[in-house]
Amino acid sequence: MAVSPPTAWLQSDYSQNTKRLQTPLPRPHGPASPSLCPSFPFSPSSLFLPGPLGEESTLLYIGALGARVICDNIPGLVSRQRQLCQRYPDIMRSVGEGAREWIRECQHQFRHHRWNCTTLDRDHTVFGRVMLRSSREAAFVYAISSAGVVHAITRACSQGELSVCSCDPYTRGRHHDQRGDFDWGGCSDNIHYGVRFAKAFVDAKEKRLKDARALMNLHNNRCGRTAVRRFLKLECKCHGVSGSCTLRTCWRALSDFRRTGDYLRRRYDGAVQVTATQDGANFTAARQGYRRATRTDLVYFDNSPDYCVLDKAAGSLGTAGRVCSKTSKGTDGCEIMCCGRGYDTTRVTRVTQCECKFHWCCAVRCKECRNTVDVHTCKAPKKAEWLDQT
Repeated sequence: MAVSPPTAWLQSDYSQNTKRLQTPLPRPHGPASPSLCPSFPFSPSSLFLPGPLGEESTLLYIGALGARVICDNIPGLVSRQRQLCQRYPDIMRSVGEGAREWIRECQHQFRHHRWNCTTLDRDHTVFGRVMLRSSREAAFVYAISSAGVVHAITRACSQGELSVCSCDPYTRGRHHDQRGDFDWGGCSDNIHYGVRFAKAFVDAKEKRLKDARALMNLHNNRCGRTAVRRFLKLECKCHGVSGSCTLRTCWRALSDFRRTGDYLRRRYDGAVQVTATQDGANFTAARQGYRRATRTDLVYFDNSPDYCVLDKAAGSLGTAGRVCSKTSKGTDGCEIMCCGRGYDTTRVTRVTQCECKFHWCCAVRCKECRNTVDVHTCKAPKKAEWLDQT
């Protein structure tokens, strides 16, 4: 059973990578546990994550040891993923950059919620045991991570960072839209290659497992890929006398990843609870009267925990110590965020730059402003209540 996000291997810092340079790469001992084996799995020490010495450090590392040595020592890869890793090490770097982006986006989308997409240090599943449950949170993580891979590879292709792809070769000749005819030109983002590679790599393990959870993951992976394609935009440049735009040259470009994140967040809110059919090839509504899932819906099997208290088995970190809003009635409000436990108030003084002015030439000078505010944080649960959940 696949249980962790497709890019669960990208959470370590560069110091771990450099330490690995000084010692032999260990082989994993024994078969990987199904509950700890990511779908897009890499070891806790990300071998492709750019470090503080610059992005080129990753490529120097790969060049020094060889892609085969590195990819062979990453636990959890199925054979197809290992082949792609060895053949396209430069794309693996782009995937690592994409992982940073989708994790940031996940944390932005859930910043005001009890589950806030918190990552765990030194844990190759990134989010811990919360991914063991086939919940709507897991559905969102699979979708946003798959989208992040597509977005990163597509962008790298059109920016000339990869040798195997470039601009979209299919946008050629003349075309038309609501404003009239135009010529394809410029460098359209190569969404076709991004989707194709992401599908081949991310889906490889799920296709090998062929169980109900794998079917759910494949569906949500596809939702993430199509979400990126959904927000391709047409950008044009006008040609003509005095900007008359009698001729236009246009190209397709990726939208900001935030639009994809916002869309998938709405899909999360409307996610459909399903069960697998008896033959395991499709989904059916979890209960009579529930609507059927479409290709654009996120799907999940299990109800989510409330994430109120620390629950190691469920992967819940609880909300004790989380900052909340005293006045908000939404999910960031203290009543909801703190699960009725109440909150503590601390008065803090914040120092910010203010009244900034530009001085010729060439500096911006600011004053320091002090502002005293009340910060509200959720109380911890009573000890007996906490022990019941651990």
